[in-house]
Amino acid sequence: MPFEADLAHALDRTTDSLEPDLSTFLSGAVERGRSRRRRRSAGAIAGVGACAVIAAAGLVIPGAIIGTHSAGSDMEPVALAMPRSAISGAQMIDAVKKTFPGSRFAKETGQSNNPSNPSGGWVANGGVDANDGHGAANVGVSALRLKLPLRDGEGLNCDNTAGRAEAGDTCELSELPSSAALPGGALVMSEKIAARQPIGSDPVPDSDIAHRWTTTVTLKSTGAQLQLVQWNTAGDFGGGSLPKPTRDAPPLSQKQAVAALTGATWAPILGAVG
Repeated sequence: MPFEADLAHALDRTTDSLEPDLSTFLSGAVERGRSRRRRRSAGAIAGVGACAVIAAAGLVIPGAIIGTHSAGSDMEPVALAMPRSAISGAQMIDAVKKTFPGSRFAKETGQSNNPSNPSGGWVANGGVDANDGHGAANVGVSALRLKLPLRDGEGLNCDNTAGRAEAGDTCELSELPSSAALPGGALVMSEKIAARQPIGSDPVPDSDIAHRWTTTVTLKSTGAQLQLVQWNTAGDFGGGSLPKPTRDAPPLSQKQAVAALTGATWAPILGAVG
C-alpha cells in the first residue's frame, strides 16, 4: 500500500474531530505505525497505519495517542488493548493478497504488532496495490483489539458520516449473529467516502474524485477488529493530491468484504488479535 496512503487511514483511525485537507495529509515526513480511528466525514486519505505527526501527515507509535481527546470533540477516546499474540507484517500482506485472489499486486507494505512492547505494537497491517483486471485499487487491512466493553466510535457508529450525505458519503451499521466462526457475534460498519480536495484548489469533476470503501468488523466477545480499506485508485499518493480513479467500484462489494474478513483467511489473525 502506498506509504502516504498508509498514513491516511492512520489519521482517520486516530483522531476524533480533525478534518485536515488532502494536501496537509499527503505532505511531509511519515513514521510507521497506527492507532485508533474515528469514523468521520472528512474524506481525507485512508490507508493503514497509526498516527500522529499531524501537520506532517505523519504516523507515530499507536500507543502514544491512546487516551487523548481532540478539543471540541463530543466523543470519548476509544482505548485499545494489547493483542494476544504477535502478527507479522508478512502475515498481513499474505492475508490481504489471499483476499483478492487472481489479482496482480504491487507496492506491498506491512507492519507487525508487538505484544511485548507496552509503548507500541498495538496494530498489525498490510496493504498492496491490487489489479483484478478491472483497474488498479489500493487496498489494505489493519488488525487491532479494542478494550471491552465496546463504546461509541472506533468503527461502531455513523454519527458524523451522515452529516455529509449530500456529498454522496454513506455509512451503514449491521450485526452478525453468533456462530462457530464468530462466537458472540460481530458489529459491522461500512462506509463510502469521497476524497476531499485541498482547500482553494480548482473544482474537480465528479468522475475525477477518488473514493474509499471501508469495512470494519468488530467481535463483540473479544474486541478484535479488522478493517478493510479499498480505494478506487492506486499508484503515487504523493504530491498533495490523489491519483484519478482507475475504476468505478471497489474490488470487493460490501457483502464480499464482510465474507472475506469473517472467513478462513482472516480467522487466524482475529484469533491472534483477540
